[in-house]
Amino acid sequence: MTMTIESSSGLSRPVALVTGVGRTIGIGASIAARLAASGWDIAFTYWTAYDERMPWGTEPGATGAIERTLSGHGAAVAAIEADLADAGSPAQIFDEAERRLGNATALVMCHCESVDSGLLDTNLESFDRHFAVNARASWLLIREFGRRFRGPHGTGRIISLTSDATVGNLPYGASKAALDRITLAAARELAHLGVTANAINPGPVDT
Repeated sequence: MTMTIESSSGLSRPVALVTGVGRTIGIGASIAARLAASGWDIAFTYWTAYDERMPWGTEPGATGAIERTLSGHGAAVAAIEADLADAGSPAQIFDEAERRLGNATALVMCHCESVDSGLLDTNLESFDRHFAVNARASWLLIREFGRRFRGPHGTGRIISLTSDATVGNLPYGASKAALDRITLAAARELAHLGVTANAINPGPVDT
């Protein structure tokens, strides 16, 4: 049975998929909360293993806290744990989001692999992982969004969070530059669907 969530206006709430929502103080969580408060239902992704190997570590209970915040704004919520380094994840994420909430009309990509290293000390494994997560997964998410988009013409939105980091942060910066180009391609190639695509550089943010 498909459940339709009604907004206070009587209209069905649109669905946004937000990636990279792993911590309550992250950019992804803030964006998801603002969307929920604005009338969207939210599917979001997180990957605990990434936080575990980063300096900040995991935040116990973060997923539940984020779900409660979004639900408090009236949103139906689907939390999906997914390793975006796996090429099969984007399709699986959309399958799960559609099963639980319906077709998404917005995709906001806040996920990233970000490990500092430069030209001389970046290893092949790290370089490949950065491109798998930041570039390849973003392309595959955008491709799935374009293939599945069913919203009225002009309602589709794709937002990519990018960066201008380069020196001392080679694999991250290079893969984010690739994301910029992928987003530009989406803006042109998905225009016939009425989908806009924009890359946004928030600059340094203390999360």
